[in-house]
Amino acid sequence: MRNPASESRGLRRFFTAQDREIFALAIPAFATLLSEPLLLLADTAIVGHLGTTQLAGLGLAANVLAFIIGLCVFLAYGTTSTVARRLGAGDRTGALTGGLDGMVLAVLLGIVLCVLLQLIMPAVLGIYRADPEVTAAATAYLRVAALGLPSVLLVLASTGVLRGLHDTRTPLYVVIATNLVNIGLNFLLVYGAGLGIAGSALGTLIAQTGAAVILAIVVVRGARRDHARLRFRPRGILSAARTGIWLVARTAALQAGYTITTMVAATGGAVALAAHQVVGSLWTLLAFALDAIAIAAQAIIGSYLGAGQIERGRSAMRRMIIWGVVCGVVFGVAVLLARPLYVGLFTPDAAVIDLIAGVLIVVVVITPIAGVVYVLDGILIGAGDGRYLALAGVIALLAYAPLAIIVGLNQAGLIWLWIAWTGYMIARMITLLLRARGTAWLRTGATV
Repeated sequence: MRNPASESRGLRRFFTAQDREIFALAIPAFATLLSEPLLLLADTAIVGHLGTTQLAGLGLAANVLAFIIGLCVFLAYGTTSTVARRLGAGDRTGALTGGLDGMVLAVLLGIVLCVLLQLIMPAVLGIYRADPEVTAAATAYLRVAALGLPSVLLVLASTGVLRGLHDTRTPLYVVIATNLVNIGLNFLLVYGAGLGIAGSALGTLIAQTGAAVILAIVVVRGARRDHARLRFRPRGILSAARTGIWLVARTAALQAGYTITTMVAATGGAVALAAHQVVGSLWTLLAFALDAIAIAAQAIIGSYLGAGQIERGRSAMRRMIIWGVVCGVVFGVAVLLARPLYVGLFTPDAAVIDLIAGVLIVVVVITPIAGVVYVLDGILIGAGDGRYLALAGVIALLAYAPLAIIVGLNQAGLIWLWIAWTGYMIARMITLLLRARGTAWLRTGATV
């Protein structure tokens, strides 16, 4: 006979107090992190029914945006680490002041990148050597989407501040509203107003801008309550930029890997590129879902090291690695089994659907490895170990690039390209595990 009281005690023994701390941050972060990939998936599904050429064009535009935004992810990660360390050291006002510096940097950087992308867009898209029709579709989307870069980067920085304060719920509420608005606007502008692929970009732009304004207001109000300085501080902004340099290098290596993959996929024609766009969107969704524990790691490890609690940090690391593997297995299998329910939403093209089915089998193998990689990434970011992360990123890229190039030269196809991507994730996992086993990353105090 089942004993509910005994089962409850067993669950409490398995889910430790540390697990509850992890998931109190990770569960809201999980939903929040899905924002950007869900926006991309909504765009993909809506644009996919305009035609394979438009879907392929979205693939190119999405890769360009992902590269730029990825390089700027330090605005979230670096801000989370800075705020969490200062909070752990008991300096809440200083934590908020550092967060505001990061937000100002985000807006300034977003404006510069928007102008620059508009100027060099033909040259950037020309790198992919796609069909002229595909390039034209990508240009139509990117011209509008580039205007949202200041808002996107402000969302990154504002969310980073709130995560560092151990508030992952506020971004969650904003994300839900953003996605609902985005989907509604995209349908209205793409099909109702007849704007095509440019309408999809415009809907996303409006939704992202609204999210940026709301999150910025929340952070500024909190800063006023805690008497943090709200004035323009060039020195603080430069300090925030310097803190992110190594994270930029780390992310540049990662985005270079994504870009190489898309360039090789583009050589296979519109069908391969369209299938890669769908799988890439799903992979981004998986990556962001797995990153929920990594976000919790950034805040928790930052706070522990800020307070000088090394052993609690190590214990949290071990638990989070276990949960990373478990989530990787569950998410990967779920994506594969649910394939018949969603693939048709993205494209009616049978050739594209068949190719997606083959690649998703490889994705199932990758996700548990990715679970370990993202958790360790978050731990070392929270520890302020950006320099090593940059080095590890370059090593993994050097291991992957020859594999991708071989696939492209031999026209081996999209499935073999994703098998090569598995090798990239294994290289990342090895370099991060080697670091985590040592003590060099365990630096304590309010600053690194």
